[in-house]
Amino acid sequence: MTNQLPLAIDAMGGDRAPKIVIRGLKIMHHKQPHRRFMLFGNEKVLNRYFMKKSLHKLRACCEIVHTDVVVSSHEKPSVALRQAKNSSMRLAIEAVRDGRASGVVSSGNTGAFMALSKMVLKTLPHVSRPAIVGLMPNRGSSIVMLDIGANVQCDATDLYQFALMGEAFSRIILNETSPRVGLLNIGSEEMKGHETLHLASEMLKQNHALNYVGYVEGNDICNGNINVVVTDGFTGNVSLKTLEGTARYFSQELKRVFIGSWTGKLSYLLAKSAFVVMKRRLDPRRYNGAMFLGLNGIAVKSHGGADGYAFYHAMKTAYILIDEQINTRLVEELSRYDLLFGRQEDQGSAGTLMVGQDA
Repeated sequence: MTNQLPLAIDAMGGDRAPKIVIRGLKIMHHKQPHRRFMLFGNEKVLNRYFMKKSLHKLRACCEIVHTDVVVSSHEKPSVALRQAKNSSMRLAIEAVRDGRASGVVSSGNTGAFMALSKMVLKTLPHVSRPAIVGLMPNRGSSIVMLDIGANVQCDATDLYQFALMGEAFSRIILNETSPRVGLLNIGSEEMKGHETLHLASEMLKQNHALNYVGYVEGNDICNGNINVVVTDGFTGNVSLKTLEGTARYFSQELKRVFIGSWTGKLSYLLAKSAFVVMKRRLDPRRYNGAMFLGLNGIAVKSHGGADGYAFYHAMKTAYILIDEQINTRLVEELSRYDLLFGRQEDQGSAGTLMVGQDA
């Protein structure tokens, strides 16, 4: 059943806002014309984009909430918490908290978006730290990976909770009946990795409700043998961007080879349909939109450098999560586990929020 509340949009967040936001909204309105939006940003600037006759119907679906304050891409999360009370980002998040919007999407400063979302929306019961969860293509279909940018450092309990949330997310969104969960490490051998990973692995082994397969390596992310990859935000973010960069490099090299000679052009014509399918499947823009998993509200992070097509996919992700009632079902899934789902103070230092600017 479609949620009738509008989706809150931080219209001024990101490298190319608000242009790409409007372009993304145009695609969404074309595909799902019944959706409604609350746009937070400079009303005069936003209305300038809606002057085109082709966008008049889209404008009718949008409520604009004016603010001149924007969280910059270089602003520290601590500064945003103190000084960005009337920013487009914070006002959009507050609309979710107040029940005026069903979820929020922003391409803005990742650290600030996470810090503000956690402060305004709070976390689900027993969740110590929210994690950014993303979907990526692999040899099977898609894989769930978390954390991909929220927490630079994590203790064992953080990783344990990420595993539980990621497993539940995989069940709900990907319909996996028994997701295979792996802990990202520098090797699959038991002695590899640091003490935090060893502690987290022991905790996961003790939870027999989980289909925990042990340590996995970077090359396991795409091989289709794993459904959920668990790691800290620093490692996850580096892994994600490495995969995105590799996909772009591969696509560019293929293009260079095909246009470099007449035999290459002929080969492309013969295999064009197959390459179009592959390019579409590996297009990072189609996987844009990562949820802050564990918050008491839907908050989706779009890549700061997203174009309109990528921003559309971030909104599409938000609507899937909203329509699937992800948080209600997540709490139900997590209640299946008998072991402690909370913080044990003697298991390491607390995780640290990512202060890098765009995860």
